[in-house]
Amino acid sequence: MMKLHRIAGEIMGFFEAFEGSRPALDSREILIVRGMSRKRMNADDMSRELDSLIEHLGAAELDLLSEEGAALIGVMDEQIRSCVEVGTETDIGGIHRLKESLEDMNFSVDYRLCMADETGLFVVLYRDRSGVGPCFVEAVVSDLSE
Repeated sequence: MMKLHRIAGEIMGFFEAFEGSRPALDSREILIVRGMSRKRMNADDMSRELDSLIEHLGAAELDLLSEEGAALIGVMDEQIRSCVEVGTETDIGGIHRLKESLEDMNFSVDYRLCMADETGLFVVLYRDRSGVGPCFVEAVVSDLSE
């Protein structure tokens, strides 16, 4: 559990989003944290920032549509479902629908799925396309060592 908190802390610290960040889900297997970045970052910077985060963590990026990516999303989904009631089936398209939903609300969105030391990571950045307001950060940190 401490490993999840340490890695989530590194992610939120990287984006200067630690202060005021809150866990949306905190269990032994999975941690979901949300916060607002204090970094000056426009929508065009989000992809570069996510790539820098992956490098900083020494993680390996996974293609969401690959077998490995789908398997990681499946494990994360099971871990979430073991903690909370979810009214739908596991569906890799849920991530695409989330992105489309945020884009429909005038947000620019970018995300990365990756692995680091038996830990699955899914990090999403989104901010208003107008450039007003902060960039929001959501991190899902999943323990895969069991």
